Amino acid sequence: METYTAMRHFADSWGLLAMTLFFVGVVVFTFRPGGKRVADEAASIPLKED
Repeated sequence: METYTAMRHFADSWGLLAMTLFFVGVVVFTFRPGGKRVADEAASIPLKED
C-alpha cells in the first residue's frame, strides 16, 4: 500500500502541474503569431491537385 500512496501523492501534485503546463503550451502554440498561415496551409493539403 505504500507504493500506491506515493504514486497517488505524486500524481496529485506534480502530475497536475505537468498537465496544466502542457495545456498552456498547446494554447500558446495554437495562438502564436503566424500560426494562422501555417494552419491554413496544412488544412489545404488534401485539396491540392497534383
